[in-house]
Amino acid sequence: MTAGTVFLTGASGFVGQALLRRLLDDGVAVTAAVRDGGTVTDPRADRFVFASLTDDSDWQAGLAGREVLIHAAARVHVMNDREADPLAAFRRVNVDGTLALAHAAVAAGVKRFIFISSIKVNGESTSNRGPYCADDVPAPRDPYGISKLEAEQALLALGRESGLEIVIIRPVLVYGPGVKANFRAMMRWVNRGLPLPLGLIDNRRSLVALDNLVDLIATCRLHPAAAGEVFLVSDGEDLSTSALLRRMAAALGKPSRLLPVPVACLRLGASLLGKRGVAERLCGSLQVDIDKTLDLLDWTPPLAVDEALKVTARQLQDGSR
Repeated sequence: MTAGTVFLTGASGFVGQALLRRLLDDGVAVTAAVRDGGTVTDPRADRFVFASLTDDSDWQAGLAGREVLIHAAARVHVMNDREADPLAAFRRVNVDGTLALAHAAVAAGVKRFIFISSIKVNGESTSNRGPYCADDVPAPRDPYGISKLEAEQALLALGRESGLEIVIIRPVLVYGPGVKANFRAMMRWVNRGLPLPLGLIDNRRSLVALDNLVDLIATCRLHPAAAGEVFLVSDGEDLSTSALLRRMAAALGKPSRLLPVPVACLRLGASLLGKRGVAERLCGSLQVDIDKTLDLLDWTPPLAVDEALKVTARQLQDGSR
């Protein structure tokens, strides 16, 4: 496949901005789709403005002449969703909107649709089992994960009917320059030299550096074996929370101040404070097996964990000055 034109949704997001830059650097002609009011900072890209990620958006003008569609936009997982019916809200965007976009892609003659899904399709934890595999039976537990699974199923069905090549990628937690939320908070704690009661956590979690995820998406744009497949992606090295914090400290050039508090005490304290979910993310395991991704695509994550952490640390420290 020699796809030289791409329509990219989510082009102003954390993953989308990095992917846009990579595609343009590779010489790909990209139409960057952003919501009304969104910006595309790279002048090399064409800009396509849409109203919302719902099933009534008109995509035809942006999709004309595009060979590959990369759908990185979504209604994302939120910790405290205020919607009266969160599942319905996720379905409107992540299922109905995605399927409408895919139908428009078929009508426009797009050849391949790469869907950025989520590891939440597989489940929430591997603490009592082995790593998730791409071909495991899905077991989503929250509205976001359910909506992503339903979107995957609808896309694969459409692909079988229409010939549109569907590629599904389920990332784990993505980190890199500009990362937000919990990962950024942890790195800021370490950068400030705060003592953290997390020195005895012996879990295992898979992570993926932004550059590694972008490289895999770029690989799936062209690789003939990617069509019709589901891929999991990580850095290929799983870390405990304690090990991650120590390596963050090394990347930041700071001392690691981890206190040896028993995990049972952490879980009890979190439960009393109504923060069981936080304790699970810190203490529980979530691992993925990426052997299928490595073997089928002959792909290797180009960036090692320590180098990815250094790049992330430099951006955080530069931004805090």
